[in-house]
Amino acid sequence: MNKFSSLGLSPQLVQALDELGFDTPTEIQERAIPSLINDDIDFIGLAQTGTGKTAAFGLPLLDKIDPTKDHVQALILSPTRELAQQIAKGIQEFGKYKKGVKTLVVYGGAAITDQIRSLKRPTHIVVATPGRLLDLITRRSLKIDNINKVILDEADEMLNMGFKEDINSILEHTPKEKNTWLFSATMPPIIKRITKEYMQNPIEVSVNTGTKVNENIAHQYMILKASDKTEAIKRIMDHEKEMFGVIFCRTKIDTQTLADDLSRVGYH
Repeated sequence: MNKFSSLGLSPQLVQALDELGFDTPTEIQERAIPSLINDDIDFIGLAQTGTGKTAAFGLPLLDKIDPTKDHVQALILSPTRELAQQIAKGIQEFGKYKKGVKTLVVYGGAAITDQIRSLKRPTHIVVATPGRLLDLITRRSLKIDNINKVILDEADEMLNMGFKEDINSILEHTPKEKNTWLFSATMPPIIKRITKEYMQNPIEVSVNTGTKVNENIAHQYMILKASDKTEAIKRIMDHEKEMFGVIFCRTKIDTQTLADDLSRVGYH
């Protein structure tokens, strides 16, 4: 028996979870989902990245959406477009059998005209990065007068990236009668101020916030001059014959230059 069914989720969600291979909830899911499904509350979930927070808020949110209403009912804020896309994909997969629920992801770096056009169609859940969301609100392309749920995912990361003013502006545009769900790995003073200002008697769940995840990963580093980095990468790949991986660069130009340099000398 799928253990998610004991948390109060609808049969449609449990069926989708079965097909996705999810049968046992993580601790944050087990502790958050029943509260978020059964009560209209403000909620703080403290858990490390990689503990299943998307499902912890995405599953109860899907059961709270009324697909017969065509307006936006929920906002999910994410620090990066990659995470926003991941969240939207997860919600779409979880909601496979929740007929009529429409999710849209919007973020900077993509054509805003296309996103404005998409928002003219019935949309229930908007997943967004703060800057692009505020831009859409300012342009009056996104109406959030009737939303009843705001979810801040990776809240500490959003604030670390300088989105404090954007988040404040967004929350000020939302109805007072909404519920705010905040998920974060840490609880620095700046987040505590947000919870005091925008949340009413929130329930707080803390799950192994002192426990590191992925402890089986080894971290190694080299200190080099910028001019030596490309040559060092080549030597590492020559030494590690079976090496496959992802290289992150600081800028788009750095990324393209490195890719061109490596391709030119035969590294695929």
